[in-house]
Amino acid sequence: MSKDIVILGAGISGISASYHLKEKNISSVIFEKNSSWGGLLDNFKINGFRFDRFVHLSFATDEHVKEIFTKSSDYHTHVPDPFNYYSGYWIKHPAQNNLYPLPEEKKKRIIDDFKRREKKEISEIKNYEEWLRVQFGDYFSENFPMPYTRKYWTLEARDMETKWIGKRMYRPTLEEVKKGCETAETPVTYYAKEMRYPKKGGYKSFLTSMVGGLNIRLNKKVIKINLEKHKIYFSDGTQCKYKKLISSLPLPEICKLIENTPEEVSSASEKLLCTSGYLVSLGFNRPDIAKNLWFYIYDEDILSARVYSPSLKSSDNAPEGCSSLQAEIYFSKYKRISLSEEEILQHTIDKLIKMKVFEEKDLVVKSIKKEDYANVVFDHRIYENRKIVLDFLKKMGIISVGRFGEWKYLWSDQSLISGQMGADKLIKEMSK
Repeated sequence: MSKDIVILGAGISGISASYHLKEKNISSVIFEKNSSWGGLLDNFKINGFRFDRFVHLSFATDEHVKEIFTKSSDYHTHVPDPFNYYSGYWIKHPAQNNLYPLPEEKKKRIIDDFKRREKKEISEIKNYEEWLRVQFGDYFSENFPMPYTRKYWTLEARDMETKWIGKRMYRPTLEEVKKGCETAETPVTYYAKEMRYPKKGGYKSFLTSMVGGLNIRLNKKVIKINLEKHKIYFSDGTQCKYKKLISSLPLPEICKLIENTPEEVSSASEKLLCTSGYLVSLGFNRPDIAKNLWFYIYDEDILSARVYSPSLKSSDNAPEGCSSLQAEIYFSKYKRISLSEEEILQHTIDKLIKMKVFEEKDLVVKSIKKEDYANVVFDHRIYENRKIVLDFLKKMGIISVGRFGEWKYLWSDQSLISGQMGADKLIKEMSK
C-alpha cells in the first residue's frame, strides 16, 4: 500500500497531528502498535475499575486545547490538594512552606539553613543539587527534594541540569517558611489553581473530538524504516510507502528502526536518558479509602514516588461504593529494581498498609504494569544528544512530535500543541 502522509503513534501528539491536518483537508494515516489508541493517555479496566496508563489531570491554559477537551467530554474540576508523606508525617504540598506537622527540632534546622543558604545568580548555578541548596538550604534539600530526585528521576540531583524546572517548584520567602512552621492554615501555592478530568471514560475521553474521522490502524508495529525507499515495514509482514512522515515514537526507538542510522546519531540516541515506570493499580471495596487526589512519598525505603486516586478524579473509574489508588514507581539504567513484578506489587501494598492508607481486608483488585517510557530525564548532556538526533531526523524529512519525539518535559496539553505544530510544519513544507 502507499500513503502520502504517515504518522507513527496514536498517542495525543500523533492524534493531534492527524486532526490538525484533517482540519486543513489533508488526509493521513496513523499506525499504532497497540490494540487501542491513546498512548500513555489510554486506560484499562479490571472488574469494573478503570485505571489510566500513568496519571493525568489537565490544567491546560491554552484556549485551543481547552476548547478541544471541552468539546470532547464533560469534566470534573478539582482544586489541587496534594500532600506529602515523610517519616510518618503527612505534610501539605509543597512541603517547603507547609512544615507545621514536623517536630520543632526539624523545623528549626530547616529555617536556620534557609537563612544561611548561599546567594547565587541562576546563571552561576551548575546543577540541580546546587539549585536546590540555593533555593531551600541544605537540610531541607537533603531530606526532601534530593531523596525524591533519586526516586522520581533516578539520578542524584547533581547529575541533572536545571532548565526544566521553570515554575514547577515553589520558591517561598523566609516569612512563608516560618508561617508554614507555625500553622497548618497556609494558602495553596500549587502551580495550577484547578485541574480537570473527564466525567466518563478516563482521561483519553478528552481526545474523542479529535479522533472522530481519523484513519487509525491498530496493531501495526513498525520493525524497520527505509528512508531511501520511503518505506515502512510492519511486524505483520505488510509494508507501506509514504511521501511525508511524522513520528511520535521515542527518539531512541526510531533510531533503532531506521536502516543505516549513522553511528554518531545512534550513539547520541542511546545516551538520551528517560525513566521507565511500574504502575501499581489497586481497587477497594469501600468508597472512602482515598483522602486526597494525590500525594508524594519522600521515604526512600518505600519504592512508590507518587500515589493518585482514579476514583476521586471521577466516580466513573470505580464501581459504586468502591474507590481506587495508583502508585508510580520509577527506574532506569542508573537505578534498577532487583525485585520481581510480584514482589514490587506486594511491597507497594505492604508499605501503603503500614502508612495506614488502607487495610488488607479493603483490597479487592491489584495489578502491576510496566511502561518503558515514563519521563524524559534532564541530565547534563540531554541538549547536545537531543540536537544530534533531531537534526538527523529533520535532514531525513521526518517531523518528530510529542514528549518522547521532541524529548521534552511535555504535559498532555503541550503534547497536543506539539502535534499541531508538527502538522503546521508539514503543511508549510508541502506549500513550498
